[in-house]
Amino acid sequence: MSERPSAPGSLALVEALVNTLDVESGADALDTPEGRARFGLTEEGLPGARELRESLRAVLLAHAGHPPHRPVTPLGELLADAPLVVTVDPADGSAALAAARAGSLTARIAAAVAEALVADTWTRLKACEAGDCLWAYYDRSPAGRRRWCSMQVCGARAKMRRYRAKET
Repeated sequence: MSERPSAPGSLALVEALVNTLDVESGADALDTPEGRARFGLTEEGLPGARELRESLRAVLLAHAGHPPHRPVTPLGELLADAPLVVTVDPADGSAALAAARAGSLTARIAAAVAEALVADTWTRLKACEAGDCLWAYYDRSPAGRRRWCSMQVCGARAKMRRYRAKET
């Protein structure tokens, strides 16, 4: 729903996974071969990917100060067994965490979270507070207090609802 640029670095992967489900319409990009291919998923991996997606959404809602949208497996439990390795660039000596198995979506997400923690960007990835949206977005506001993925859509709807509630 957001017209803004995607999240920085590997957080773009987290944002993209969460945004595979359009909560308002129910359309799930993971239902299509193209949508699954984007994340290196097979049909057998769908249940785990969907569980991971909704656990991520719950954490992103928490980043925005909102309760989970529904009961989910805690993200820490899902990422606990993600195989990660430390890579070191021989040219400059820089180190990074990476997925031990390139095809493991859970490990790639765990590496993205670790990278975002180091970069201090993890808590800027949030979920829209609109219950019919819940889209992931990266909060680039100076104070880090954005509430909606789009002020023009979700923010405007919320403000209009609040205005109409005051009229009655």
